[in-house]
Amino acid sequence: MTTTDFKYVYGPVPSRRLGRSLGVDLVPFKTCTYDCIYCQLGRTTDQTTRRIEYVAMDAVLAELKAKLKSAPPPDYISLAGSGEPTLHARIGEVIAGIKRLTRTPVAVLTNGSLLWDVNVRQALMEADLVMPSLDAGDETVFQRVNRPHREIAFEAMVAGLAAFTAGFPRLVWLEVLLVDGITGAERQVEKIADLARRIRPGRVQLNTVTRPPAKEFARAVSRDRLSRLAQCFNGPVELISDSGPERSPLPYPGAVTDADILDLLARRPCKAGGVAAGLSLHIQEAAKRLESLVKTGIVAVQQKDGDIFYCLRHSAADAGKTG
Repeated sequence: MTTTDFKYVYGPVPSRRLGRSLGVDLVPFKTCTYDCIYCQLGRTTDQTTRRIEYVAMDAVLAELKAKLKSAPPPDYISLAGSGEPTLHARIGEVIAGIKRLTRTPVAVLTNGSLLWDVNVRQALMEADLVMPSLDAGDETVFQRVNRPHREIAFEAMVAGLAAFTAGFPRLVWLEVLLVDGITGAERQVEKIADLARRIRPGRVQLNTVTRPPAKEFARAVSRDRLSRLAQCFNGPVELISDSGPERSPLPYPGAVTDADILDLLARRPCKAGGVAAGLSLHIQEAAKRLESLVKTGIVAVQQKDGDIFYCLRHSAADAGKTG
């Protein structure tokens, strides 16, 4: 299997929370229960709560087996990618299959919107780390920031988070992403902190808008303000930031192709340093390759807070994520 054959496995990508994360994509671009204003992938094109086998489980595991043979071992295998992974009806079997292939820990990055469903909670029980989100302290702000599917109620979502954390035997890290002018006010953060005390995660990871968002008005909260707002929470609180240095690249056992770069950019906008760190390229080589892809029209350039991000043009992303 060559790099151009990979449709569902991508990276490893540089992750602020997971180090070098080998991604597994279980739903087509952009299939999700939410349509968050801050999403780095843009607007949701298929908003749904329908749980089906969106991509064939056997094909996913075959790709992962091949990737693990051809790349340096990642820090985590993460179920994330182009949408909400718990929409995949066989996610529990996928996790069990990964466990048979490798000892690398499995992380599930989820918005937590379906954890009210006991079947979803049970499906995640073999994961090593589950990272759900909580971005609002009440129904009104929930509707404004996350713009959920009409079948998802705020209280049911919160109750699902609490029920899952109480029954999950391993790590739960709760991500709270704050948007300036909406959820960056102390009163709203105190509401979220009250709910976090009810949910009782192992840690809270406080985050803000760091990549180009779906809506331009979704702005970042300053690092200093994040530090002050962290005091609203009990227990361990970690500030997540893109400002740290990129990790040193590990040896890569083969040539990095344009397809590798495009697969990474299809799931998240990246700076040149992020591409270099994720795919073990020298920064100058990564920059040169990115500029070449920009000239072809496949890759677009976006600016966010003075930083330059590279992303797959949405038309290309949509064409490549439907299989």
